[in-house]
Amino acid sequence: MRRPAVLLAAVLLTGALAVPPASAADGDDGFTIKDPRITESSGLAASHQHPGIYWTHNDSDDGAFLYAVDSATGETVATLTLTGVGTPRDVEAISIGPDNQIYVGDIGDNLGGTWDHVWIYQLPEPKELKDRTIRATQYVVKYSDGARDAESLVVHPKTGRVYIVDKNSEGGRLYEGPAQLSPSGTNVFRPIADVPDLEATDAALSPDAQHLVVRSYFGAIDYDWNGGKIKKLERLSVPTGFAQGESVTYTADGKKLMYGAEGEDSPVLPEDAPGASGEGSGSSSGSSGSSSAGEDGGGGRNLSVGAGALAVAVVGLLLLGMRRKRRQG
Repeated sequence: MRRPAVLLAAVLLTGALAVPPASAADGDDGFTIKDPRITESSGLAASHQHPGIYWTHNDSDDGAFLYAVDSATGETVATLTLTGVGTPRDVEAISIGPDNQIYVGDIGDNLGGTWDHVWIYQLPEPKELKDRTIRATQYVVKYSDGARDAESLVVHPKTGRVYIVDKNSEGGRLYEGPAQLSPSGTNVFRPIADVPDLEATDAALSPDAQHLVVRSYFGAIDYDWNGGKIKKLERLSVPTGFAQGESVTYTADGKKLMYGAEGEDSPVLPEDAPGASGEGSGSSSGSSGSSSAGEDGGGGRNLSVGAGALAVAVVGLLLLGMRRKRRQG
């Protein structure tokens, strides 16, 4: 008989925490991906050629497809079918580099890091948005220290060099690819920095190549890029209420971070990008331990006092109800 009370409390608690961030009213209000085909949006990239367009893809078992979603409506305005890449296994990330080149990371490993290689696909972002088939270049990728699972891929906006952050519950590492990827040989990625304190599900490099943001299911951390020798700056606020937080990208102008999630009708919600609002990167509101939600990097800055009070009240009612049930028993 206790289960309905627990479920009700969970619902109320989720509603209490899912308060829209204040920054959303200052810019892009976000959007909902409405395409019924997109049920596992696992990567997100803001178009460089088409304002307001975001590229995304499903996780696994979908095929070699990319979807262009209009943030004004949430509707898909173009579907790209990739050829020349075989059958994708676990597509987890997407990024846009110099010369409007799209990079797709088929870098996940649902078997826990047992595949001896993964793939990256590269294709030009089309100038016209319409359904079409595009031939992509496929690159074979291996890691210098053995197979691993990864969901985060970024491309340097100036050099075009590709980087991967592996996914590890105890913290991962930033891997650097060759200066230029080779379609005919194996591309070995080597670790160049640790990415501790979170299980990385996506990453984004700012348009000016100054900030690297790495997100997890429930939080994010901002790093000074520092030529790849990253330095932790602060924990970041991540919109709450996601079922499974999977993706992050900078807006094309670099002023916002857009956070996405898996699931049908999945939301894409904004937060101010580090430094975009005129605050310093290491502001006390972001780096204070009291505002952190633990090692996962989650910040509490976008929760209002009223929401926090309601959450406490819900938990209190739940505990009171359980005590009464035990007494009746």
